[in-house]
Amino acid sequence: MTPPEIFRELSLFRLKRSVLLGIKSLWLHKLRSLLTAMGIVFGVSSVIAMLAIGEGASHEAQEQIKELGSQNVIIRSVKPTNSATAGEETRSLVLSYGLTYRDISQIQATVPGVEVTVPAREMKDYIWRGSHRIDGTTLGTVPWFPEMRNRTLLQGRYFTELEMQQRATVCVLSRSLAKHLFPLSEPIGSTVRIRSSYFRVIGIISDDRAAASEQDAPTAKGKGKGSKSSEGMEMMIPLTTLSEHFGEVLFKYRSGSFEAEKVELHEVTVRIDTPEQVMPAADAIRHILERNHKEIDYTMVVPLDLLRRAERTKQIFNIVLGSIAAISLLVGGIGIMNIMLATVTERTREIGIRRALGAKKKDIVMQFLIETVMLSGAGGVLGVALGLSIPLLITHFAEMVTIIQLWAPVLAFSISVITGVLFGISPALRAAGMNPVEALRHE
Repeated sequence: MTPPEIFRELSLFRLKRSVLLGIKSLWLHKLRSLLTAMGIVFGVSSVIAMLAIGEGASHEAQEQIKELGSQNVIIRSVKPTNSATAGEETRSLVLSYGLTYRDISQIQATVPGVEVTVPAREMKDYIWRGSHRIDGTTLGTVPWFPEMRNRTLLQGRYFTELEMQQRATVCVLSRSLAKHLFPLSEPIGSTVRIRSSYFRVIGIISDDRAAASEQDAPTAKGKGKGSKSSEGMEMMIPLTTLSEHFGEVLFKYRSGSFEAEKVELHEVTVRIDTPEQVMPAADAIRHILERNHKEIDYTMVVPLDLLRRAERTKQIFNIVLGSIAAISLLVGGIGIMNIMLATVTERTREIGIRRALGAKKKDIVMQFLIETVMLSGAGGVLGVALGLSIPLLITHFAEMVTIIQLWAPVLAFSISVITGVLFGISPALRAAGMNPVEALRHE
């Protein structure tokens, strides 16, 4: 063998012997080694679990925002709450507020980049199927509503422009509403009733995730069997049909109370040609509405702006969660350092004997560093296993979305090993710096 090969073989032998000695030393104090590694285990697992929970929460929020459409600007009518408007309502018995067709025409004529608009009116009232009723929302809108709001047609079809022109009495139910009104039968082709008007069901559409509620309410007492209430129950009909059957003034009767509102449009969705034009267009729309409305009886939602805010919040959230979890790793590293310092004191005589037999300072340093890295590495492996399990358990039992990024376990394990090295250097140097004669005299 050549000298370089002999040197390499000798180095591998020394490394193997140091690893075996490290395993033997740690195995002699199994409980202490386990308890020392637990700090790293919990630190690594908390890093992975917290990042997975934060990523899942952020992903869920961003998906809901994306469903509104990143190139959309959504404007909604809001009932004013100031005293002057309340006084007018008392005198006239009819409250008039919100968005108007004039607003739409001005937006289309003056705001550059406007591709299409979706007007909508809402009417909250009981939706009946026979003697079974649901307190839901009837939405009068246009045929291109599903495309604009990213709603998927699950069954049947949506109403057409011809049906809108003819003021046809057809309707499309949200999945939740269809599920509650027709639990055991086929909804397509059946009829539902609002007050004295009957509508034929022609389609089923996906729920609005931002507003739909899947929970079942307890059975209500009163007229009708099995009455239920849910904010997510929606029925869509042509906008012209809603105006013809229920008029411009919407009346609502509930438990002896009476409300009358005149709202031309409850919601308008404006699509802009390109994402770059969304924010300038939103500012222009806001200026038009401020000029047309004396009262702030509207609200604007810009999903693109919300999405950018959500992304910034995600970054801050991950930094905060990662910092909290890193503290656990720091505590684990301090625990390892503390135990290794105590181990150096216990093994002072052993160190003296090894030095007397010819061991160099670097051999002593390597020995203690190997033991420290083995402790932190074993804790890192167990921590990764536990960290991957926690998000799965949270998703299964709490039904929360958790997302484990590939880099999270790698980063957490790497930090655990680096922590072991950093906190193991001081005990190793202390052991190597001992005077062999003094170490041999130690009892």
